[in-house]
Amino acid sequence: MSANPEYSFFGSVERSFDKAAQFTTWDPGILEQIKACNAVYRMKFPVRMDDGRIEVIEAYRVQHSQHKTPCKGGIRFAAEVNQDEVMALAALMTYKCAIVNVPFGGGKGGIKINPRKYSVYELEKITRRYTAELVKKNFIGPGTDVPAPDYGTGEREMAWIVDTYSSLRPGEIDAAGCVTGKPVTQGGVRGRREATGLGIFYGIREVCNMPDVMNKLGLPVGIAGKKVVIQGLGNVGYHAAKFFQNAGAKIIGLAEYEGAIYNEGGLDVDAVFEHRKTSGSILNFADGKNFAKNTDALEYDCDILIPAALENVINAENAPRISAKIIGEGANGPLTPEADEILIQKGTLVVPDMYLNAGGVTVSYFEWLKNLSHVRYGRMEKRFTENMNTHILGQIEELTNKQVNSRERQLIVHGPDEVDLVHSGLEETMITATHEIMDAWRKNPQIPDMRTAAYVVAINKVGTSYAELGIFP
Repeated sequence: MSANPEYSFFGSVERSFDKAAQFTTWDPGILEQIKACNAVYRMKFPVRMDDGRIEVIEAYRVQHSQHKTPCKGGIRFAAEVNQDEVMALAALMTYKCAIVNVPFGGGKGGIKINPRKYSVYELEKITRRYTAELVKKNFIGPGTDVPAPDYGTGEREMAWIVDTYSSLRPGEIDAAGCVTGKPVTQGGVRGRREATGLGIFYGIREVCNMPDVMNKLGLPVGIAGKKVVIQGLGNVGYHAAKFFQNAGAKIIGLAEYEGAIYNEGGLDVDAVFEHRKTSGSILNFADGKNFAKNTDALEYDCDILIPAALENVINAENAPRISAKIIGEGANGPLTPEADEILIQKGTLVVPDMYLNAGGVTVSYFEWLKNLSHVRYGRMEKRFTENMNTHILGQIEELTNKQVNSRERQLIVHGPDEVDLVHSGLEETMITATHEIMDAWRKNPQIPDMRTAAYVVAINKVGTSYAELGIFP
């Protein structure tokens, strides 16, 4: 969070909303309803620690919008968690889901703890008690509110949540759909782990494939050869870096909380990751140089900057020194509204978080659908597709009297696995959303930036839902 005690993350989301609302034609009352948080649940509960003492835990769950149900949003474990932050993240989820055409309302949860300071058993007790509190107030369920992992949580915590929910709601056939981001063995979906990083890559790639946008920025079309700096080497940052590297981009800078490194010729992401695993730090990597301080990476000369760690890392103080032509918001809220204004003046393209990091919720949607249908993706059609492709290939080879090499044969014959279908669905989602936002921006040149264009798209979709529901007598 910002060092400024008066800074409000939710207030900054509202400012972005108000900036975009003027480019829509909705009644002010509908706009007020879209903007407001529908329900805020703040709780405190006691948990006995390993040493026998009792600790009172503070936690939250916010349901921002029920224009579509269930609500959807992650649960973060962090010492900085507070109501303002959770409300802001829930609001962003509403707009995020609308932009990528995922039929959920926005929600978010948080437990005010530093997970590093607790044993696994203590974390399990806290997570299970939190779930029980949500069940009591009907703040969780496959048709009401579906949490997911966020900062400080992962598959393990989601497994505890689904187990607790199932034990408190015996016989509920769709209980597995009460939470997403679960291990595959517990009803999770393949491809969820890399989903946010892959979504960031698909979104930026689509922007980089637009000649009019690239001409304006003075960059060549496409990803190949572009210089990329990524802040954050967690799940999101690591996978984003990998996909950019595999597409031919050069990862010239990487930053983590302990420091930052660079190499103009490009860093090998996996080698850096392994170095950090063995040494506990990305610093002193053999093929890289250390920055004097980790924030220097944000200001390094590059084509694409991906802040994929925490919020408010680019603000009024350092925004004038940012040299990247494109900033892809991998984290939630990495730019303050003041930074936005400065970067607009500089002509920097900011690809906003509320759509760019929607890979997680998109694949969470696929997982939720899988849980409700009780069948994994690809099970019904994989063998049929392979048999049909084998037959077609055989006919072509017979008619042409030529043989396809084994590598191409494998590629052509291959029927889709679950992960193939998930990645394909995510790619389609991000491409469609990118074009919807850019089309809205092109139609109204008065819209100042891509974030505002994304909000306009989201407001129009949520407003249409409310209008069609007829809840305004």
